[in-house]
Amino acid sequence: MIKARTAKFQIGQIVRHRVFSFRGVIFDIDPEFNNTEEWWLSIPEEVRPHKDQPFYHLLAENSESEYVAYVSEQNLLPDDSGEPIRHSQVAEIFVKDKAGGYRPRNPSLN
Repeated sequence: MIKARTAKFQIGQIVRHRVFSFRGVIFDIDPEFNNTEEWWLSIPEEVRPHKDQPFYHLLAENSESEYVAYVSEQNLLPDDSGEPIRHSQVAEIFVKDKAGGYRPRNPSLN
């Protein structure tokens, strides 16, 4: 029997990495690992996350750069800083709501 998992975070939510100092806004969710085996094996075995959990696509940023990240649920925490995401692609995908959160510009794509 396959165990169904519900994603803990949602599209438009701002999260931060549990170990590394970056944060981002979620723009897509895979119910379980859906990247290349090469990517998977590039992660050191002692910190490699399980494949059977949600993985999140983030418009991510750290103090030096902006990029797209693919992160397991076990490595994410909610970001409650209230700081906006400065990533240059945020405006292409999201509209900022009155509460300072992000909602998809085109909800039918999700």
